[in-house]
Amino acid sequence: MDNKFLTSLTEKYGTPLYVYDADKIASQIKRLNDAFSGINLKLKYATKALSNISVLKWMKKHGTGLDVVSIQEAYLGLKAGFEPKDILYTPNCVSIDEIVEAVDLGLMINIDNISILEQFGHKYHNSVPVCIRLNPHIMAGGNSKISTGHIDSKFGISILQMRHLLRVIENYNINVIGLHIHTGSDILDSEVFLRGTEIIFEAAEDFPDIDFIDFGSGFKVAYKEGDVTTDIEELGKEVSKRFKDFCKSRGKDLELWFEPGKFLVSEAGYFLSKVNVIKTTPATVFVGLDTGMNHLLRPMMYDAYHQIENISNPSDTQRVYTVVGYICETDTFGTDRRLSEVRQGDIIAIKNAGAYGFSMASNYNSRYRPAEVLVHEGKDQLIRKRESLDDLLRNQVIVDFE
Repeated sequence: MDNKFLTSLTEKYGTPLYVYDADKIASQIKRLNDAFSGINLKLKYATKALSNISVLKWMKKHGTGLDVVSIQEAYLGLKAGFEPKDILYTPNCVSIDEIVEAVDLGLMINIDNISILEQFGHKYHNSVPVCIRLNPHIMAGGNSKISTGHIDSKFGISILQMRHLLRVIENYNINVIGLHIHTGSDILDSEVFLRGTEIIFEAAEDFPDIDFIDFGSGFKVAYKEGDVTTDIEELGKEVSKRFKDFCKSRGKDLELWFEPGKFLVSEAGYFLSKVNVIKTTPATVFVGLDTGMNHLLRPMMYDAYHQIENISNPSDTQRVYTVVGYICETDTFGTDRRLSEVRQGDIIAIKNAGAYGFSMASNYNSRYRPAEVLVHEGKDQLIRKRESLDDLLRNQVIVDFE
């Protein structure tokens, strides 16, 4: 989407504003399907990345299932029209009550700790099929907060606990039909995935009746020019080859599942805001926006880099700015960035904002959450209205102190 079109959207819908390119999402889905051709591939979109119901409906239209991490995400998926069997429910540290609710909905259950598995087995025995999430003890990911497969992670059942796991499965006669691993996000090295395949293939020797193996996701996308990314085509070629050999050795054509989230929606997203103020100090020139980490948390949460552009004045002299928000604490989107000269009222675009942008947004400082717009074939459509004071007050109970 070009600068003129994006700027026109801010005139129509106001700022701050999330904009998503539906066609980019569709092309990313196609790219994954093409990369893993020749095998029985199932994509389960990681709903937590961007859970707007219109985006979920777009995913369904293009053939994905869903990976959900909460019962609430599951309800959104059902509302969007997904069949329960196409939704993989992968919670962490939830109670057995929520898992029972997921079973009652007909979801595919993925369990990642032995305590819950024992409770599950006691209640269901072999009447409800289940997937097991294993922790392969592989350190991977662009940040410690998004690395999920290492030995100190809270996620998954350790491969070192395999004997205990097998005893629980045998004692309760649990019907295990899938195995799952997820090492983390922003993985650069394809070898990480390949190491994971060998670990889970070895573990699968103890599970003769499984129908699928789920490798999670974590594909690295580019956040700035020249960024190193996961080579999806090379990865697809290598993993597909090993998976075919594995299926041949078992005499059974299993399904291979992936759970892409960021890979599908990150590059499709633009976060647009207006410049409130240019503030000069002895050391720094700040660009102060009409938004903050309440709307895009990743830079402060993960030290994440997002490309920032002045789309109102893209061809002027380049100057160095630190781009900050209006939240009442340190709230920085980018430090010492070269931008075309910025003026009060200019529109600033923060790119690669489709994943974990709105979904992590909050009402911190009692600010309203922004609107969302989906663009398909050049046509824009509002998919979430901007919040108002009524939204902040809706669930509050006002006490009379007279």
